[in-house]
Amino acid sequence: MTPLKDIGECLIIDGQTDYFFRPSFSAMSAIGEPGEIVQAFHDLHNDEVTQLLRRGLEAYGSAPGWLLTFASKPQLSKPPAYAAMNVLRACCEHDITPLIGELVPGRTGKWAFVYRPGHMPLPEMVLIAQSLITHGVIGKAKVRRLQRHEGGQATSEFNALEYISAARNHFGMSRAEAEQLTMTEFQMLLAAKYPDQKGFTKEEYDGVTDAYLAKKARRVAKAG
Repeated sequence: MTPLKDIGECLIIDGQTDYFFRPSFSAMSAIGEPGEIVQAFHDLHNDEVTQLLRRGLEAYGSAPGWLLTFASKPQLSKPPAYAAMNVLRACCEHDITPLIGELVPGRTGKWAFVYRPGHMPLPEMVLIAQSLITHGVIGKAKVRRLQRHEGGQATSEFNALEYISAARNHFGMSRAEAEQLTMTEFQMLLAAKYPDQKGFTKEEYDGVTDAYLAKKARRVAKAG
């Protein structure tokens, strides 16, 4: 299957095995409860080492070998590593243990676990998981975003069912079809169905406001 990268799909080939990843609403639900999905997003995007990796990716176009070597050392903390494993498992229909590894019981206590590596380095797992969960819960569609939809209240939960229901309502989809949408794809479909939304984007709104204030200041200066 050919992945549609623009909507977040990803194909990883490991030897003779192809692993297809799709960050659908259904996959996001498989990460955990609504609050756990948001926590996974936070864990993946707020670790110092993963931020360093992301900056390296932006600068070089790919993560250079020296940076991967640095990041593969113990500095990579547990939360982003565990979140990456969880997101990758949720987004693939097949067993990906050979690819990402697994946690096995340790010898130091009942709740102690040891990470048994797979074929993919942890830093690469984190970078891919970041992309998947971004396409899954925020979306990366290049669509016009109106000012009235920006600056909303922060939320501690992501409820995929709300978007599944919205997709069924807006696009006449079955539940199975709506569940397979990614957030990026959902945004693109909305933009295609409602192309003539009225209103300013935040940048346009700020620009008009600044121009008005500058003009008013000139009038006041002349009057003075």
